[in-house]
Amino acid sequence: MKIKCRPEDFRVEELPTVAPRDRGRFVLYRLTKRGLGTPEAIEAIRRRWDLPPDAVRHGGLKDRHALTVQYLTIFQGPERSLHQEHLDLEPVGRVDQPYAPSGFRGNRFTIVLRDLSDAEAAAALKAAGEIPRDGIPNYFDDQRFGSVGPSGDLIGRAWIAGDHERALWLALAEPNDSDRPGDARRKALLRDLWGRWTEAKAALDRSHARSIITYLDDHPTDFRGAFARLRRDLRSIYFSAYQSHLWNLILGRFIEHLTRPDQRIPYAFRTAELPIPVGLDPDQADRLASTRLPLPASRTPLGSDEVSELARSVVSELGIAWEDLRVRHLKDVFLSKGDRAALFRPSGWDQSELVADDLYPGHKRLELAFELPRGAYATLIVKRLTDAASRPAVGIEGR
Repeated sequence: MKIKCRPEDFRVEELPTVAPRDRGRFVLYRLTKRGLGTPEAIEAIRRRWDLPPDAVRHGGLKDRHALTVQYLTIFQGPERSLHQEHLDLEPVGRVDQPYAPSGFRGNRFTIVLRDLSDAEAAAALKAAGEIPRDGIPNYFDDQRFGSVGPSGDLIGRAWIAGDHERALWLALAEPNDSDRPGDARRKALLRDLWGRWTEAKAALDRSHARSIITYLDDHPTDFRGAFARLRRDLRSIYFSAYQSHLWNLILGRFIEHLTRPDQRIPYAFRTAELPIPVGLDPDQADRLASTRLPLPASRTPLGSDEVSELARSVVSELGIAWEDLRVRHLKDVFLSKGDRAALFRPSGWDQSELVADDLYPGHKRLELAFELPRGAYATLIVKRLTDAASRPAVGIEGR
């Protein structure tokens, strides 16, 4: 089975709840992009229109390897279009408030699965029919952790642990699979010259990294101040990734408590191996579907119930007190409070008949369309289907 053979094979469209008008302080835009991540697209818009760092506000992060439609606002932005190789930006009206995650209710996905043998196609089709009924564990999927490099260490973890130099090094110097050539060169240079700030400043080209190193050249040990000068949107991503990792661990532990060993399949996510439940009994399925798990943050209150105790024990085993889960020394980023459903179910499920694959002669293709609530990952559905296709002879109720 293959996915994302073309950007058009993985389409995502944000479903906004805001209604644009003729008047308002913020211009609302529709952003269509291909082969480009949301942060990179926003940075390209900022550079083209010479906008300050926080001028552009968006709702969600959309997949790089896809054709995506989402919305954003710019304070008093230009009411004109912008067209570049990988993005198209169109004004659609004005609103009174900046766009935010609360501005959309979910996403509509259209996914094409290709290169299916007859056996794989039959297994994937059967699993596709079970997903709307069984649901999917609501893990944060790997695209949430794009900032994590080969060390596996999370920038937010280092900061909350008080290791500000480590957090800055991970952000500026650790290589990453998504690095563009210029970023990769700067990171390699900084790994060689870390701590030799005057040399590093002279060797770097004009960039955001160079502005941070310029600060360190004047304040050689103020890693906290240097980190605070990283772009706010990047710092927000770093802490969201860490909080999401902790929440995934809590969900994994909850599934372990809820199920028997034969009802779990281990799956290697980017930051941890986590269990996927299979073959649940009705009472287990009802419990998973009705449970919401706390987002790890000191601002999220815990009680003495089973779920709270489980969440507290997961972070305690990592050497962290729940009360210490807050972003110190930075006033413009924080860990979100609240909770998150342990399971999601897609709505508006629509699947095509199996047809001949136009890219892979002799094989089949399957197209799926569905809606997911905000924060749920369609790639988890793909993982369940690919797992089913890879082992068609056994329990295909997998991930």
